[in-house]
Amino acid sequence: MSKKISTATAKPYSVVSAQNLGLTFDTNDGPVHALSHVDLDIAKGDFVSFIGPSGCGKTTFLRVIADLEQPTSGTISVNGMTPEEARKARSYGYVFQAAALYPWRTIEKNIALPLEIMNYSTSERQERIARVLDLVNLSGFGKKYPWQLSGGMQQRASIARALAFDADLLLMDEPFGALDEIVRDHLNEQLLDLWSRTQKTICFVTHSIPEAVYLSTKIVVMSPRPGRVTDVIHSTLPKERPLEIRETPEFLEIAHRVREGLRAGHGYEE
Repeated sequence: MSKKISTATAKPYSVVSAQNLGLTFDTNDGPVHALSHVDLDIAKGDFVSFIGPSGCGKTTFLRVIADLEQPTSGTISVNGMTPEEARKARSYGYVFQAAALYPWRTIEKNIALPLEIMNYSTSERQERIARVLDLVNLSGFGKKYPWQLSGGMQQRASIARALAFDADLLLMDEPFGALDEIVRDHLNEQLLDLWSRTQKTICFVTHSIPEAVYLSTKIVVMSPRPGRVTDVIHSTLPKERPLEIRETPEFLEIAHRVREGLRAGHGYEE
């Protein structure tokens, strides 16, 4: 049975703070231990990537932050609140693996949906929609329908929707995983630029070592189930990162450490 999670041990400077966090699912085949003894602090302005084998709890941890799953042990806070309080305070935006846009709504009306739910005025909605469309380089596409946009553009629209109510924390669950490498590289560049301009705190799930190293200030390596944090790698790369940085010795050294961390955790397959 799930229980309320205390914030008593949370560090005040952390956007997300988890201590000894665990989550066990009760299934017909017995308990499934998804997360175990997770200790992690994410500071304001961090870009944190989570990487590990399939089923290691990366997405589950994101869902715990978002109050979509309830831990069964340990503590977690989001902006100094419980995940439930943070959800009610609209403290985060969530970008899923699929763009999840309503096909009968235009792009601007898809972006407007959370603003409508939150009872923003028409003029405020229009101002915010225009601003976030510009942020994701989709100005001029607001009247289009999702099916008229490429997959990469749909994901940018999904990011715009998550940014529309200006939450400080952005949760991204492998948003570029289904895209081809060229489009993915382009969106990685755009996401870094967006992060630099908005100063958001970003939690990003990925299976790609180069993507994790390229994007992140901190890379969290997780073990197979039950998911545990086996390594936290702080990037020494400069904030300005052209794609060519992936060919530098410094980049390759960080990628090697991530790869070794995954191997040490057992069973990672690329």
